Amino acid sequence: MSFFFQLLINGISLGFLYGLSAMGFVMIFKSSSVLNFAHGELIALGAFFFLALVTWAQLPIAIAFLVTLAGCFALGFLIERIFLRPLIGEPLIYVIMLTVGLAAMFKGLMLLIWGGNLQTYPDFLPGFLTLQWDILNIPPAYSAALILGVTFLTVFGLFFKYSPQGIFMRSVADNQKAALSLGVHVQRVFALSWAIAALVAGMSGVVLGIINGINVHDLSSIGLKVFPVVILGGLDSLSGAIIGGLIIGLLETFTGGYLDPSLRDVIPYLVLVLILMVRPYGLFGLVEIERV
Repeated sequence: MSFFFQLLINGISLGFLYGLSAMGFVMIFKSSSVLNFAHGELIALGAFFFLALVTWAQLPIAIAFLVTLAGCFALGFLIERIFLRPLIGEPLIYVIMLTVGLAAMFKGLMLLIWGGNLQTYPDFLPGFLTLQWDILNIPPAYSAALILGVTFLTVFGLFFKYSPQGIFMRSVADNQKAALSLGVHVQRVFALSWAIAALVAGMSGVVLGIINGINVHDLSSIGLKVFPVVILGGLDSLSGAIIGGLIIGLLETFTGGYLDPSLRDVIPYLVLVLILMVRPYGLFGLVEIERV
């Protein structure tokens, strides 16, 4: 029973990270209809940026984490301003292929600087984050992932519900033309969507790096797991992204714990295929009405 609860906590912690990362992906899609194929590379960039600040710059952990989040936020703004804004009005496939090119460029840059070997962070998590109950033992990395996941989810929930910019983002996601007619600065919303998506991707990369170590190829491939998560929850549902992330995280963890660790990377894509066959718009996605 203790093994079950340990897997449950680990799965929920991992699921929150997947869900938050997928939430950034959904924000970009809802506001601009763009599928961001560079999402995995943004996750990896956050992890390596934090590594550089901790090991090379020798910054304190808390400051390095905040600087990493700020840097990822600024990177999202720059990506939208420099690469995507000039393509406004062009066919959507051009923008999607641009994100594919950005993914290759970022991955090549990280391989050039850090190489393809596995790297690890210094052991800096405090011991009190270890959850122990009877023979149950949850490592501090998973406890930190759970705490950060709940914290970020609460902050973004309040931001989208009460802040003016959050309300503008929701209005653009619901109806771009109506939001534009009401005076909403749609281009600014696009930039903010990319900035927030890069921020949550960078945060996910840092925590995943703490859990599994940092490898360019592994972290980039984790970005592909965003697709099963958002397809499961619904491409147009922010809450569905969180629930889809939790489901995928739990399925991965229990598959690796009870069946075979080599199957844990297969199960998300099996879920993706099943969902596309049965409910292609996801658990919480809106059903598009076909117009004759």
